[in-house]
Amino acid sequence: MCDYSLHAVATRPAEVGETIVTTTFRGTSTRGFASEADMTVAVCLLPGTELAFADNVRYDNRWIWTRTVNSRVGKFGKIDPHIPDRHHDAIEFPDGKYVLVTQLVEGQRATVLQLPVTQPHGEREQKPEITAGSRPLPTRRLPIG
Repeated sequence: MCDYSLHAVATRPAEVGETIVTTTFRGTSTRGFASEADMTVAVCLLPGTELAFADNVRYDNRWIWTRTVNSRVGKFGKIDPHIPDRHHDAIEFPDGKYVLVTQLVEGQRATVLQLPVTQPHGEREQKPEITAGSRPLPTRRLPIG
């Protein structure tokens, strides 16, 4: 949810509709997202979270030059999760390119458009429908073993 390097920073999950800002967290060299209301708390995104940036996205390339992605929308994800001790949090853009979150230029604002579904529809608990004057039907259970 939040990059491994933010283990010493207070975190909370993102909320739909909130504005988040790219920042470098105190005591780390890692950039991430924080709420406009409290820049000391990292806002963690689930893979699949969709973002709309206020402007075209800017990122650092090789520590000196800043580059711009010709897009204002992206989807949060993880890249190379099998490689330990490396930044994995990234934004995927409509053209298929990725930018690591830690490379995003500070001070960029984005709105959380949509959070991913965390449980597939078929696995959600189905509750029996109850109408006035009727009894709920018993839930059918499959045999174990």
